[in-house]
Amino acid sequence: MKKIILILLAVLALNQTHAQGKKTEKATFGMGCFWCTEAIFQRLKGVVSVKSGYEGGTLANPTYEEVCTGATGHAEVLEITYNPMVISYDDLLEVFWKSHDPTTLNRQGADSGTQYRSVVFYHTPEQKLLAEKYKAELNKTNAYGKKVVTAIEAAKPFYVAENYHQNYFNKNGSEPYCRLVIQPKIDKLEKIFKAKLKN
Repeated sequence: MKKIILILLAVLALNQTHAQGKKTEKATFGMGCFWCTEAIFQRLKGVVSVKSGYEGGTLANPTYEEVCTGATGHAEVLEITYNPMVISYDDLLEVFWKSHDPTTLNRQGADSGTQYRSVVFYHTPEQKLLAEKYKAELNKTNAYGKKVVTAIEAAKPFYVAENYHQNYFNKNGSEPYCRLVIQPKIDKLEKIFKAKLKN
């Protein structure tokens, strides 16, 4: 009888571990144009899916054209579904901060406006603490030579962007914008985070 109970407990423990391994979490980052953001995070091990969209504004179900005016208050963001057993939130934050310029307010490269702001939308108190700790450390060590201005805010309603924005780089990699703006970011990612990339 003891053997049967031990076997049952072992099976239950294995099932629980397997279920935990399947559990996913969300991370949401804004770091300029979501075409660039999407292309970066799609390549990371442990990232299950990515959706380009809009968050942080006042208008429900905004369109790309409305967000581009800067009047809705939304940022172009990426909602990432990831497996924390494979990639940690800390790892995602590291990629986030090393893949854009977090010292420019409402601007990334040639893209200017509040919709291109650097922002972390946290989903849990733990994510908030980790993001704040990371940002404080970057500023304390003067990592960029300028102050990090990334906003850290509670997650707000997320609106999925239009279909033509989804999987943009993979569908349009030969377009001039993709080759000139996104490809260098991918090259940098492959150089710095090689061990974290999907095969």
